[in-house]
Amino acid sequence: MSAAEAPRADGAVETFDCRVAFADEVIKLARADQRIVVVCNDSVGSSNMGAFQKEFPDRLVNVGIAEQNMVGVGAGLANAGMIPFVCAAGPFLTGRATEQIKADCAYSQYPVVLCGMSPGMAYGELGPTHHSIEDFAWMRAIAELIVMAPVDPAETRQAVQWAAQSGKPVYMRVARFKIPAVTGPDHQFEPGRISTLREGSDVTLAAIGTMVSRALDAADLLAQEGISARVLNVSTLKPLDDATILKAARETGRIVTAEEAVSSGGLGGAIAELVAQHHPVPMRILGVPGFAPTGDTQFLLDHFGLNAAGLAKAARELMGKGSD
Repeated sequence: MSAAEAPRADGAVETFDCRVAFADEVIKLARADQRIVVVCNDSVGSSNMGAFQKEFPDRLVNVGIAEQNMVGVGAGLANAGMIPFVCAAGPFLTGRATEQIKADCAYSQYPVVLCGMSPGMAYGELGPTHHSIEDFAWMRAIAELIVMAPVDPAETRQAVQWAAQSGKPVYMRVARFKIPAVTGPDHQFEPGRISTLREGSDVTLAAIGTMVSRALDAADLLAQEGISARVLNVSTLKPLDDATILKAARETGRIVTAEEAVSSGGLGGAIAELVAQHHPVPMRILGVPGFAPTGDTQFLLDHFGLNAAGLAKAARELMGKGSD
């Protein structure tokens, strides 16, 4: 258990909705910098921007359900010297406005912070239309766009701070599905740098976003069996920290990746492309193999083996220890 995962009085680990930390930090930045604005698509509530709208009514633009227009407005504001946080549910931001993200933001190199709210399968009961599981693959394919998924509330705050002053186009997942804090008080988010949350010598568990805490739990399970698992928090998918991945490949010889996303084109794909060219090692890529069904988020994660047991099983298979 991480030092940051302090149990509650009842023994359970406290979990957090990262949208709260995200909104608090955007408001704090807006108080200090009048260039900070928010653009949303009739999603003030689901983006947790109600308090921002109340405090800065003239600095929140609600374009209605018009995501392409929303991204274009964000790019225009950035071109005029503002720092826009463009907030919308992940599937609609990335699925409906890919062209605007590519041409208006990334190609033009406007400093727009694109915030994919409630990503992955957080909208579980609303079904496949609301699952944001292709976004890593789509956004990673766009040149000059930074792609990140902060791991917990503290890192979310730091990522928001960095994105606001970066001067670059950024796509950031903001988790709705509650997750524990896994970073300690000395952790500092750096774009393009992977943080090693646990050392290990037998296998590497490389995870992103909501999967990181599950990777830590899987490492605990494996330790009980004498398997030493290294856990990597890949908070920036693009640019990828090549050096840390290749070091893990050399030193552990096996890599399991886990992402609340499709299993092609995202984290697993990025790491596979890297190691295949520079230091091939056996891998298991855990994610969603196709469309995800309708169901509670926890049910869906368990259904696809995106939990501690699933990660531990994949590691055992790479160790040649079977799946039991």
